[in-house]
Amino acid sequence: MLMGLTQKELVSIAGVTQSMISGIETGDRTASEETLLAVANATGTPYSFFLADPDDLPTDTLHFRKKASASAKEVDRVKATAREAYRVASQLITETRMRRFPLPRAEGEIDDARIETLAAETRDALGVARDGILKHVIRTCERAGIPVVPLVLVDGSGAQEDVAIGHSGVSCWRGVADPQLIAYFGTDAGDRQRFTVAHELGHLVLHPARRTISTKQAETEAHRFAGAFLIPEEQAREALSGNFTLRNLAVLKSNWGISMQALIERAFGLSLIDSTRRSSLYRQIATNQWRSREPVTVHPEQPALMRMMMTRRFGESLSSRHAADELGLHPVLMRSLAPQISVRSGGSPNGEVVSLRDRRKGLQRA
Repeated sequence: MLMGLTQKELVSIAGVTQSMISGIETGDRTASEETLLAVANATGTPYSFFLADPDDLPTDTLHFRKKASASAKEVDRVKATAREAYRVASQLITETRMRRFPLPRAEGEIDDARIETLAAETRDALGVARDGILKHVIRTCERAGIPVVPLVLVDGSGAQEDVAIGHSGVSCWRGVADPQLIAYFGTDAGDRQRFTVAHELGHLVLHPARRTISTKQAETEAHRFAGAFLIPEEQAREALSGNFTLRNLAVLKSNWGISMQALIERAFGLSLIDSTRRSSLYRQIATNQWRSREPVTVHPEQPALMRMMMTRRFGESLSSRHAADELGLHPVLMRSLAPQISVRSGGSPNGEVVSLRDRRKGLQRA
């Protein structure tokens, strides 16, 4: 499932019989060491992968945000990849004794006002000023002991597969007190990446204790949380009241790191604009051909926690092959989960938060 191989494809590349593979999958036969080695060598997977205990995440504790066009096979592969990432993250959190900070927890029936409050309380829990501009969403989550990792899919030959999953995010946990994970598929649009991570953070706050609600309701709530977390209600009302233009939205995007379209939804969700005004703004965006690529560049953020835990566990001279063997993880996925950290010129790697008041002073000085 992890590589999306059919039985026929696996038989072809590994040189084993289809009856053997079929019997192993149904539980009628036990995989021999010879068979596992053949599959491992053919796919570039460490033999230790087959010896690692799989992390049996409950189905309703793994949320996957995806495009509607994603196939069932792609969804299964993403979930399998996320389970592997969670298994490794949980192991490293335990082995490195990573400190984790509790998040607020929603319980029972909640409304939009409660989501706004929970978003504010989450800022408190993460040490973020309630009126602050989040300079680095990923590092803010990581400081609370929540690994945020980029995912890739591995194909049958053991190479990274170039597949268009869309701006997808995954969040998962085993139980309320257990480690949590946020994952995403890479994008060059930092504003979408930031919203995706905030959306998945919303699931971690809103849904561990409310696992019976529908997927549609969970997604709607997480969207509301993401908007409230990235631009708090008081600041949103101040910025989005009145007859704002696309030019105003571009300035807000530059300041807050949230897309123009997400700002439109934020204004609509707070009843600052009606459906007619919302449709008009979207028509203007479409006319300018900005639906898929808006003006104002927000650079993607870089995660750091997973690599930090790996270097703490395996040493500064981290060998991806050695670590992959120890963790029972495919080397391609290993490199995805713990990318090299680079500092963008002029940027900050520390996820600092600038208060709105300080930001205004800086603009005045400029």
